[in-house]
Amino acid sequence: MTKPRHILSLSGGKDSAALAIYMRDRVPEMEYIFHDTHKELPETYEYLARLEAILGKNVVRTSPRISFDHWLKVYGGMLPSNHRRWCTKMLKIKPFEEYVGDEPVINYVGLRADEDREGYISHKSNITPVYPFREDGLVRADVIAILEDSGLGLPPYMRWGRSRSGCYFCFYQQKIEWVRLRERHPDLFAKAKEYEERTSPSGKCFFWMRTEPLSELERPERVDEIKRKWEQGRRRKPAANRPLVEVLAGLGAADSPGERDGCLICSL
Repeated sequence: MTKPRHILSLSGGKDSAALAIYMRDRVPEMEYIFHDTHKELPETYEYLARLEAILGKNVVRTSPRISFDHWLKVYGGMLPSNHRRWCTKMLKIKPFEEYVGDEPVINYVGLRADEDREGYISHKSNITPVYPFREDGLVRADVIAILEDSGLGLPPYMRWGRSRSGCYFCFYQQKIEWVRLRERHPDLFAKAKEYEERTSPSGKCFFWMRTEPLSELERPERVDEIKRKWEQGRRRKPAANRPLVEVLAGLGAADSPGERDGCLICSL
């Protein structure tokens, strides 16, 4: 019988990073991989480089052979959304399955014991997902403790208000996060806006936020309104009643995306 490979997929987020550290000495033969879409935040690459030093192993990049821009053309200019997550399928799941092949694999997933969501992961019969945090009863506070005790800490993008990993134009971002992306990385915001400005062959326009284009969101009066609503929401929900992750990311109640949203393979 073929001995299974042990693979842990990293997203650049806190949970998968903490799981990698947690499993480092438990499974010495672990393979660490990162599905690089080439649309990630600069801070994500920085975080992964620091994690590699702590793990003492290289993280394998499973970049897709076909780019986001190619698939965007294939899908007729239709930007991905929570109802049409072709980006996850083509840029994350497919490269992962190609990397794994047909060998038996145990895939380590960073879902915590205090989460009740299910993951958007591969369903190939040779891939068996396991959830060490759930099995061992580890919750958010434990994840943060693992990161702090290791010296890695939380992802650096959280310092300026981004709550999760993933592509810079991720449609799961909240409006306050788009505002902060524009302030922190105006070049990436401009690229995201450029994608919206491309018209599909059918003449239909697609927006990352479904109903509001980034050209509207970046108007000074709209930015002020988003910041004002975010501040009001933060006041209504004191920091003591919010998860530490939200506090550190600077998210208020009105704009917190909630850790159960988003693609599992992108945002752990």
